[in-house]
Amino acid sequence: MRFTKMQGCGNDYVYVDCFSETVEDPSALAAAIADRHFGVGGDGLILICPPDDDSADARMRMFNADGSEGAMCGNGIRCVAKYVYDHGIIPPQRRTAVIATGDGPKTVDLAVEEGKAVLVTVDMGAPRLTSELPEAITVAGMELHYTGVDVGSRHAVYFLEDNAALGVSSVDELDFARYGRDFETHPRFPDRVNSEFIAVRSREEIDFRVWERGSGETLACGTGATAAVWAGIRLGKLDSSVLVHLRGGDLRIRYDEGSGHCFMTGPAAEVFTGDFPWV
Repeated sequence: MRFTKMQGCGNDYVYVDCFSETVEDPSALAAAIADRHFGVGGDGLILICPPDDDSADARMRMFNADGSEGAMCGNGIRCVAKYVYDHGIIPPQRRTAVIATGDGPKTVDLAVEEGKAVLVTVDMGAPRLTSELPEAITVAGMELHYTGVDVGSRHAVYFLEDNAALGVSSVDELDFARYGRDFETHPRFPDRVNSEFIAVRSREEIDFRVWERGSGETLACGTGATAAVWAGIRLGKLDSSVLVHLRGGDLRIRYDEGSGHCFMTGPAAEVFTGDFPWV
């Protein structure tokens, strides 16, 4: 089976082109191929599939490293957009595409250099509040406050300035090895949750660290960055356009008050291609 390894801000997935390949058991494949010791290695698996109808150019299915399926992946969809352009699934004169996801169709705009897509802007849609603003929670014995946001995937956003019980002033000081899983599997979230930890530099700039559902800590999370900025706007901490510093790179998140949509802009890169022994 042919695969392509791609990454967006260090959030790396293995991509399979299902316009030409067939994957019978994607959950099992995700767990095998994402293994960093015995597989290709990555934060999960993304299938680039033919669309169900002509309203989209391609359909994305995303699986975490543990084989669980997610509805949406912000860094992943940028890589899908790059793939469909670079590999001729859409015509070279196009600069816009529509990718179907488990959270509905997403419109993407591409910046192209020397025939390759290098920067992608994604209409992430309108985030939805899933908690009080903010909501109290106790995790690993710590009394904390978070904001719950749904951006196609569920997120719990923790601002360090509001959570002295964490005992840190920088996202680099967080001890994910000790309590990362406690956040993901807290009973408040029966389907588990992605957890973002935010240090505010200014109203237009934040530091970001994430523990993802099904994958553990990753270098970046596009839906998480979107959730964090939207939560910060709702809490009065941030302006409408914010530069997010993730461990693997930077994303620009812009909130459009008129539509209520968030727009994410960031890079996408192809790392290598290969064959994986899978029947």
